[in-house]
Amino acid sequence: MDIILVENVDGLGNIGDLVSVKAGYARNYLIPQKFAVAANSRNIKEMEHQKRQLERKAQKVMQASEVIKGQIEALSCEFALRAGEEGKLFGSVTTMELAAKISEAGIEIDRKKIQLDEPIKNLGEFEIPVKLPAGVVANLKVAVVASEE
Repeated sequence: MDIILVENVDGLGNIGDLVSVKAGYARNYLIPQKFAVAANSRNIKEMEHQKRQLERKAQKVMQASEVIKGQIEALSCEFALRAGEEGKLFGSVTTMELAAKISEAGIEIDRKKIQLDEPIKNLGEFEIPVKLPAGVVANLKVAVVASEE
């Protein structure tokens, strides 16, 4: 019996897959548990329509992410902080400060998307990856300089 999966099923397939299973497995388990629907012509056309809609939506998200990537890569954040003689900071630059600088430039990014392994504690220039939707990664340029105090 041919069915269309509505949920991911381990060992069988992912959402939207057209698979062939034994009739009893489909009738007694997959369809009543709402893991699948029968693969008739109406359901196949509906699945294809939903796939086309998802592709269009993914394309729009990808375009929006590319625009934001361009804005982030054009941006350069500079932090002037107190530092010791060897370039060690009295404090650190965290994702919270980076997110605040980005939002000052008019770009709203969740601070959890900024891929900073550990806070910046030294003077210098850094490139920090920022994960955006649709798998797009932008590199943010950050410069940490000693303040004139």
